[in-house]
Amino acid sequence: MGKVGAIQGPPVPDKLILSSDSHVFEPPDLWTQRIDKAFRSRAPRMKRVGKVDHLIIEDGQMIAGIGLISNAGARYEAPETISDHARFEDVHQGGYEPARHLADMAIDGVSGEVLYPSQGLFYYKVADPALFSAICRAYNDWLAEFCSADRDRLKAIAMINVDDVADAVGELERTAKLGFVGAMIAEYPLEERRYDHRDYEPLWAAAAALNLPLSLHTATRRIQSNSALLKRTLHDASRRATKVFLPAISMCDMIFAGVFERHPGLRLAIVEFELAWVPYVLTNMDYTYRERHEEALYRFKGDTLPSDFFAQNVCLSFQEDAVGVRLRDVIGVDCMMWGSDYPHSESTFPRSREVLDDILQGVPKAERAKIVCHNTARLYGFDLARIAQPPAH
Repeated sequence: MGKVGAIQGPPVPDKLILSSDSHVFEPPDLWTQRIDKAFRSRAPRMKRVGKVDHLIIEDGQMIAGIGLISNAGARYEAPETISDHARFEDVHQGGYEPARHLADMAIDGVSGEVLYPSQGLFYYKVADPALFSAICRAYNDWLAEFCSADRDRLKAIAMINVDDVADAVGELERTAKLGFVGAMIAEYPLEERRYDHRDYEPLWAAAAALNLPLSLHTATRRIQSNSALLKRTLHDASRRATKVFLPAISMCDMIFAGVFERHPGLRLAIVEFELAWVPYVLTNMDYTYRERHEEALYRFKGDTLPSDFFAQNVCLSFQEDAVGVRLRDVIGVDCMMWGSDYPHSESTFPRSREVLDDILQGVPKAERAKIVCHNTARLYGFDLARIAQPPAH
């Protein structure tokens, strides 16, 4: 099977950089002002509690502070100040003002960005499917307006609720018409309907037909009920340290169920989970398929292996995984895409080029170009010749 990666087209400047994983920071009143009127009283919101701001859902339950999804640059200037606690006034204006966002990109030396939500990541925890779908629609409308400031450089990823597959397909089609280049689904859906379930077939078919990659982004696991939102425990650290296993399971469910064999045009982006885990999973997928027929029940055509579908259909967005970069001959350079994570506290902004020079030391020029530019351009439709020109004022 062919790889995801062969890059074609005219040459572009060697130093062109694209971020496959950047973020907006939604205004505090986005949902209280924009959500469908039927859900206005239940809209998620930001609330000042003491001296810091928290994200609040439904019955007044605090689900997160905003410090870790803002505060870009603090890791370099004052890492000891990084905390879940912050105020909206401390958020980079570029998170919610497109002109400032484009200016920050110029400061960081990044020519184009694929945009994900910040607060919206946490709202995948909203248990009521109808409310969550309304949250997605309001965000998507706002993001379309944000990206209209420069559609060549700012590429939108939609929030999608897969609890209701027909609704998900409808929102996928609607956002495609708005110029979105992909959609984010839960990194791990409700347990009783994981991504091997046949109910998702219309979604896979629609995404492939629309040429819209689907993303599994960190912090987007669906939950059964709001009672799952418990206060912090030691288990939170364990979940963070092993967070890659949720999207890895989702990817394996799709591969072992034959999703990519039935929909060869479907692309899956696994975002903000780094790289080094991949060789282990690829090795064990192929082992399971070859030697555990009572577990790998779906059999592919010919001599195709699960790792072949990974090479053909899966892309990875990473930030600073120097170990993963050294494993690129196993992972596949053609599926690797760098992302800055702007404006979050762990972002490489405003030193992205410095970070890239460090983690990509010794990487051949052609491979570096794929990792920092060409793979992202191909997957999300950036016109490199156009964005290589200075932005219009």
